[in-house]
Amino acid sequence: MHRTAWRQLQDFSGLGGDATYLWPRWLLLRAIGLVFILIFVGILDVAQVLVGPSGLTPVAGFFTELRETHPNALIAFLRAPSLFWLGGSASLITTVAAAGLAAALALTFNLWPRLALSACWLCLLSFVATWRGFSGTQLDQFMLEAALLSLPFAPTGVRPGLGAASPPRPIAVFMMRWLLFRVMFESGIVKLIAGDPHWLNLTAMDVLYETSPFPTILGYLDHQLPHAYHVGEIALTFAAEIVAPLLAVFGGRRGRWLAFGTWVVFQTGIQLTNNFGWLNTGSIALGLLLLDDQMLTAAATRLRLRALPSFLNRTATPHLPPPINPWKLRALRGALWLHFSLTLYFFATSCGLPVDGLPFSLLRPADTLFAGFHSANPYTLYAGLLPGRRAVEFEGSNDAGLTWRTYDYRYQPQRVDRVCPFIAPWYPRFEATLQVEANRNAPSPLYGLVAAHLLRRDATVTALFARDPFRDRPPTLLRTPAYRLTFTDLATHRATGHFWHKESLGYYQPTMAINARGEISEAASPLEELRLLANHGNARAQNDLGQLFADGDGVPQDGAAAAQWLRRSADQGNVVAQTNLGLLHAKGSVVPRNEIEALAWFNLAAVSGDPEALKNQAIAARRVGPAGVRAAAERTQLILAEIAAQKNPPR
Repeated sequence: MHRTAWRQLQDFSGLGGDATYLWPRWLLLRAIGLVFILIFVGILDVAQVLVGPSGLTPVAGFFTELRETHPNALIAFLRAPSLFWLGGSASLITTVAAAGLAAALALTFNLWPRLALSACWLCLLSFVATWRGFSGTQLDQFMLEAALLSLPFAPTGVRPGLGAASPPRPIAVFMMRWLLFRVMFESGIVKLIAGDPHWLNLTAMDVLYETSPFPTILGYLDHQLPHAYHVGEIALTFAAEIVAPLLAVFGGRRGRWLAFGTWVVFQTGIQLTNNFGWLNTGSIALGLLLLDDQMLTAAATRLRLRALPSFLNRTATPHLPPPINPWKLRALRGALWLHFSLTLYFFATSCGLPVDGLPFSLLRPADTLFAGFHSANPYTLYAGLLPGRRAVEFEGSNDAGLTWRTYDYRYQPQRVDRVCPFIAPWYPRFEATLQVEANRNAPSPLYGLVAAHLLRRDATVTALFARDPFRDRPPTLLRTPAYRLTFTDLATHRATGHFWHKESLGYYQPTMAINARGEISEAASPLEELRLLANHGNARAQNDLGQLFADGDGVPQDGAAAAQWLRRSADQGNVVAQTNLGLLHAKGSVVPRNEIEALAWFNLAAVSGDPEALKNQAIAARRVGPAGVRAAAERTQLILAEIAAQKNPPR
């Protein structure tokens, strides 16, 4: 039994046996090229907005901070290995992204694959290492590692065709399959050891679709299925992530077919329900490594595909690997075994496993030397699930906060009557990053940066949203309401057309405002927010602020300030402020008592027919008598003239 297991392990590692890998390699490299095309098209679309000189987080500012925190130039470079050490100009950013796209196209069309892979890796690394939170998920790291390990796996030459002249060496086959094994197995094991109760009590799939990045209509429908079905999905998850990789290693070719089928079904289901960008597409492509030329030929024969088996047999005949200089072979083996050790170390540390006393604990300095390259990674997706879905929106106002208009996202859940479209393998990096940041424990500064750019009418940032809600006049105020989103049930959807319940969670961060000089301020407290709205002409806020000064509620009692704010609100026709201003003068507690002035304001308020104002008007009129009533009427007309003059100042 032990001999059989060892033989199967050798077979999985590319040692011994009759297996060749020309067609699986050819298909895998084309798939990697297509994914890189998607990646660099996406980068070209948003790179200037995210990290350009006028973007949200300029790359030049990143390097300034890095130099301040890491004066040692070598350590600073290792923290962020990137071509952007050469500069952070818009032209260089576009050049690097375009070079990556050109390399991805070359890889897809099988032109100089090793050089193309090197360029894809370097160009993507240059962005991943420098754009901070905009690469906060494992999608980029996965492709960086796949590109790096594909270098010795890929054929040599400018136009290698199927690469029969340079078949992959066993150690290159092993490292690629080791990557696939880790993507599968680590994701399953971490679900068991991380301690999230959802996986242990079999409720993970009851909440996963609701909290996944961009759930589709299929995700919504899947969420409605009974708990027993979701338990079956958990069984499929562990079958694909734990059983399948073990079958791939120890089950021979039959086991690898079973593992490949389970993996493809699993990854396809995730992509159709959750829109995880290119992660599932890349994972399916990586699954091709479970196959070999002989397995493909046997499958074509069984399916009676006529000439295909003979074509595969004829073309998939590798030559002997070309001789390689011994020192180069030793260097290659040393680099790949170092990578192997690093993957073990990083996985152990990411899972919180003890490494002290173990042989690879000697790799602790590697965290400084290699972590910045993001090319030896643990794969711990969904080790823990979010407790719920929190959504943060951007709302602006150009009328002092009387009405608020929403900036609509293109993809992520926002409207209650809309679910996400099918967008995978496309990855909407901007919205995905906002979604990740919204679920952190403390408010993310990214929301403040986006809000500031929206207030400054940055057209490139506004274009990231579905539409510009302020085509008439620009906003002067911006706030970020937060919500908890939960799926509706099918009965509610049939009755209302709603996919989501939307529960307010207050505001994510303080309201922001911009003045005529382009200066942005932020309300650090409820009182500051009230001042902000009042200064921008919000009549209700002006009245509330005036009352605070009149009562000394949270601020020093100040009659002059109370009268000033109430007057500004009353001049806008706010009946409550007119009444309050009248009461302020009638009481005479914080301003000199003036019953004529009080009656004049009660007169203005009474025009609206407000019962309280009419009552106060009658009481004040009895107090001042007929002469006072006439004086108050004259004062009322004078106030109206003052208000009219403010609205129509002389030219």
